[in-house]
Amino acid sequence: MTTTPFISRKGMTRRGMLGAALAAGAAVPLATTGPAWAAPAGPAAQPAPAAPARLTLPAPTGPHPVGTVRLRLLDRSRPDALAGPGRFRELMATVWYPARDVHRYPQAPWMPAGALQAFLTDVGFGDLAPRGPLTAGHVGAPVLRTGRRLPVVLFSHGAHSHEGDHTVMVQQLAGHGYAVVTVAHQYDTYTQFPDGRVAVPLYDPSAPTLPGDFAADLRFVLDCVERLAAGRNPDADGAELPAGLPGALDPGRVGALGWSKGGTATACAMLADERIRAGLSLDGPMQMNPPLTGDLHRPFMMMSARFTRAADPEAAAFWSHLRGWRLDIQAQGAVHISYGDNEALFPQVARDRGWSEQQLRDVIGTLDPGEAVRIQQAYPLAFFDEHLRHVRSRLLAGPSPDFPAVTFLP
Repeated sequence: MTTTPFISRKGMTRRGMLGAALAAGAAVPLATTGPAWAAPAGPAAQPAPAAPARLTLPAPTGPHPVGTVRLRLLDRSRPDALAGPGRFRELMATVWYPARDVHRYPQAPWMPAGALQAFLTDVGFGDLAPRGPLTAGHVGAPVLRTGRRLPVVLFSHGAHSHEGDHTVMVQQLAGHGYAVVTVAHQYDTYTQFPDGRVAVPLYDPSAPTLPGDFAADLRFVLDCVERLAAGRNPDADGAELPAGLPGALDPGRVGALGWSKGGTATACAMLADERIRAGLSLDGPMQMNPPLTGDLHRPFMMMSARFTRAADPEAAAFWSHLRGWRLDIQAQGAVHISYGDNEALFPQVARDRGWSEQQLRDVIGTLDPGEAVRIQQAYPLAFFDEHLRHVRSRLLAGPSPDFPAVTFLP
């Protein structure tokens, strides 16, 4: 497997960031996950060591349980030369939604098993694959129907990452009544198709992995949302959908969010498609390709860490093109990977590996992990509540004593 990453002039790949985690832990021996056992010498055999516990994700705080379903989508308007003649752009996507009667339905894994093994092996944590966390989503559970359609949020991941890396945020929105559609951007992600194929990032400059390509994926997935809203099944294989999902989504109330390159893609998609009514970038570098043109008159929020307007000319230029409601916040002590599942998972890995507190901070920053999780659960929800549901939030009006690390950037 070729894993040489491409790193842009200012961007940073997910592989590079997790490589930094390995560097942080390299100074100490890796902690074992259980005692070392020698072969028994005689009839008094030793008991087998207990299996190591799974890593865990914090539960969502919403009033509803969460359901989820994976879809294979085929964009027949976009030929895929890399896949071969007569092939088209193929994507995996996952719908998360408020559910009912979830107890008979299994919890979804953070990533499909094959994709998880490939991802963790590539970044040097392959031994953790059997310990991959479970999510709050229940596979195939029926949709909770309350008489009104569900507002929709699209999610775009970062470079060389995967659609599950912001599950804490995604399942939080679903538990509060949103349908969230996460997109696996083919050739720049780890994912697994229903036939068992495992896709990994393709480190090839000819691969369609620019922010504009991600944005085109988001717009196509929005087309699929409209098909679902009309009661049709967009799955390329006609896979069975959860009860109540067709007709449940509201294509008139659509937002989008993304992390890193996905944040840039969110901005690109909004500039190109007025169906997206509100956008949120999680530390997007805003290196637009195609180049930034025109102004954006719909609500947009930035959660900054590394790519601040003070330090990054592209982020500052994008901000100057925002003509509608806009907000830029920064959590003090946050680094580029702080607005995501890393803040919940890396402290567990650090304990297992025997990392020092400083080694953990070198990876996830000095922002308290518990507060980081609460920030990513609270602020995106408040933003989409205000701009898709028209429920005003004091959290967006200024600094809050409940979140002392969050500053509002002028």
